[in-house]
Amino acid sequence: MLSFPPKRIICLTEETTETLYALGEDERIVGISGFTVRPKIARKTKPKVSTYLDANIPLIKELQPDIVFAWSDLQAGICEKLIKEGIPVLCFNHRSIEGVFTMIETIGALLRIEEKTKQYCQSLRNSLHEVHKIGQSFSQKPKVYFEEWYDPLISGITWVSELIELCGGEDIFEENRHFPDAKRRIIPDMNIVVEKNPDILIASWCGKAFKKEKVLKREHWDTINAIRNNQMFEIHSSIILQPGPAAITEGAMQISQILQDWYNKFHNKNA
Repeated sequence: MLSFPPKRIICLTEETTETLYALGEDERIVGISGFTVRPKIARKTKPKVSTYLDANIPLIKELQPDIVFAWSDLQAGICEKLIKEGIPVLCFNHRSIEGVFTMIETIGALLRIEEKTKQYCQSLRNSLHEVHKIGQSFSQKPKVYFEEWYDPLISGITWVSELIELCGGEDIFEENRHFPDAKRRIIPDMNIVVEKNPDILIASWCGKAFKKEKVLKREHWDTINAIRNNQMFEIHSSIILQPGPAAITEGAMQISQILQDWYNKFHNKNA
């Protein structure tokens, strides 16, 4: 039977783990994803019960969680197995900035810590407001290409595209942000990026280190402003590709700084 509020929680993805730590409720966590890197203390102290697409169901049962937090249709198979074992599951499926806030607020309501959660969400909104103010001051928006994967090329998911826009940039594949799955965000031809000619390239290769030399070998890419002006940057996937607090705090700040540096260096030249 589910205990309310739940005292024993397992998080199959990092963003709910980070949220519980941020809310001061980390003592409730009894299991985490093996891919968790934020916060570092979680990886050192909490049992690892899953990868991203697989989970140790017997271990999860042994840990006797009151509820398991999952994310997206990609973990539907795990959720199905857990439900068949009688384990309550809450599977979030958010892809937007507002979805991140809804996730946090839902956890706060479930734990009956609404006031603390409200204050935390306001602090996150305040940090977004600060980078938005800076972005609004730009008289020229840099064109930004975000690369989530390199073979095939995959453009940014919704919350990443929204953060680029919020920080004062123009996502050159904004039209792809509406697709929740990576398959429909595949860029069919590398020359499309050449034609769009972004000013900035930001890469986050989903757990793999970004290699500039791979980009430099692409045919005709040496004509792209971002390549010509050495405006290629990496944001670690643990920061930007998790739909949780890290993207809103550190992810937004890193994007904002990249855009500010470009603006200060190049906007008069390009105006």
